Amino acid sequence: MTTDAEVTLLDPQRLRHVFGHYPTGVVVAAAFYEGAPVGMAVGSFTSVSLDPPLIAFMPDKKSSSFPSIRAAGSFSINILGSDQEAACRAFAMRGGDKFAGLRWVPSEQTGSPILDGVIAWIDCTIESVISAGDHYIVLGRVQELSVMNKNSPLLFLQGGYGGFSAPSEGVA
Repeated sequence: MTTDAEVTLLDPQRLRHVFGHYPTGVVVAAAFYEGAPVGMAVGSFTSVSLDPPLIAFMPDKKSSSFPSIRAAGSFSINILGSDQEAACRAFAMRGGDKFAGLRWVPSEQTGSPILDGVIAWIDCTIESVISAGDHYIVLGRVQELSVMNKNSPLLFLQGGYGGFSAPSEGVA
């Protein structure tokens, strides 16, 4: 069994390398704060509970976008399609107008940005924010959600982007 002290001695690059062998979906968490849209790319998003309906994402504590999303008190999760790598890269950068050249509409419930062309969106209010090492765990209570199209999702794996192919038969 590894102790907490031993884990802290692990090289962060080694952790990133090993963790990078597990694919993650890519979403944009976005909010409308002080008259402007704000957003960030997120690779750590998951559903948490159906009753009550909760989701979670984990922003880095050094994020320059998350403080505005947190202050807004609500946010949207935009599930990116495999054709939206450019949008993902724009939201992954620090500073600048991440919404430049992108179309979006405000959600009906919270006014959070819903990006044009996303696979699906989830509109949430912040339920709680938990400190967890160098990240936060943000629990969001789902207010509204919708599937917009059935394109392949954008995935991140081993430092690159791609799509999912040959889906198995499943419930849509």
